[in-house]
Amino acid sequence: MSAHWGWQTLVLAFLVSPWLLQTLATTKGHEEQARNFFNKHSNGDHTNNWAVLVCASRYWFNYRHMANALGMYRTVKRLGIPDSNIILMLADDAACNNRNKFPGNVYANPGQDLDLYGDNIEVDYRGYEVTVENFIRLLTGRVDPSVPRTKRLLTDDRSNIFVYMTGHGGNEFLKFQDNEEISAFDIADAFEQMWQKKRYNEIFFMIDTCQATTMYSKFYSPNILATGSSQLAENSYSYENDRDLGVSVIDTYTHYVLEYLEQINKTSQLTMQDLFNIYEPQKMRSTPGVRSDLFARPLDRTLLTDFFGGVSQAEVMAEEAIESHMRSNVIEKTPHSSTDERKPKVVKPSAVRANTLKSPSPKGDGIPSATLRAWGGAGLIGLFIAWIAIGAGRS
Repeated sequence: MSAHWGWQTLVLAFLVSPWLLQTLATTKGHEEQARNFFNKHSNGDHTNNWAVLVCASRYWFNYRHMANALGMYRTVKRLGIPDSNIILMLADDAACNNRNKFPGNVYANPGQDLDLYGDNIEVDYRGYEVTVENFIRLLTGRVDPSVPRTKRLLTDDRSNIFVYMTGHGGNEFLKFQDNEEISAFDIADAFEQMWQKKRYNEIFFMIDTCQATTMYSKFYSPNILATGSSQLAENSYSYENDRDLGVSVIDTYTHYVLEYLEQINKTSQLTMQDLFNIYEPQKMRSTPGVRSDLFARPLDRTLLTDFFGGVSQAEVMAEEAIESHMRSNVIEKTPHSSTDERKPKVVKPSAVRANTLKSPSPKGDGIPSATLRAWGGAGLIGLFIAWIAIGAGRS
């Protein structure tokens, strides 16, 4: 009888061992795949994307500047940034202008192939709302309490922001609505306030105007990558005219940038360096510039979709971290009963700090269920084998 039970025990152990080893190997394999996927081309701190698109011009003859901004708007939406994360500042006096032979439409090519205005456009700051003051307040978050959420830049220290500006400019200034100017110092100081207030993780600044590179010459805050269409004392030119409309429909620099971005999708692995490699002064009729000394990541390891598209990185939180965050959220939102009448502090979801796959904690690396099941199964099998062995010994 003892030999019979011993034989059964060995057979059971032989059959179960490969399954157990395979389960453990598969679990570790899935964890490694998830870790590699989420950390690929990532700096580990980026969880949401925003776009601020500014056309600083108005009047019919500046049709091309509105087309520039609307072209960028269409591209970032196509690549996954939702309207809730896009702030569009536009004079918006071209689509319904009485000189427009195509009412309600804005085109960036003479053939009228693609309407950039469309039915789903959301202009956040329109007409005389496009001012230097509103732009600075938008960036720094110093808006009036009456300003709706749709007109606020609700970013945090894990936000990547794409800032695009177009209009008429000069040496270290950009005109707004032909009434006022914003200087390179104004934008530099606004970005510094944003950094101190933890309103961004990284910024990609792009500007299409005459002497464009002078507009980012005064930047001094970290994690900013900047590019512009022309150098000091250099003009930025329009691309082509539409005889039906009687105006230029897009600028050269923006045309080639949009043409390049049209070939990518949400899963593209093309980098910022790939974009900058298409810069050809002879073709663009100006000399585009790039400033990367404030930017921490290599350009050939920074994806275009890190700024132009939806977020491809995600955080996986362990169950313990989720429960801990929920408890802390409840505690933070509970009003204090002391006499100083403190207001409840609201914790933003984006402020959550959890253990990610990149840096696993001793309590787990974010995928605990499969591992627990594997070890639980192993324990039960071990107990069953021990029970059989004890029974066999007694026999």
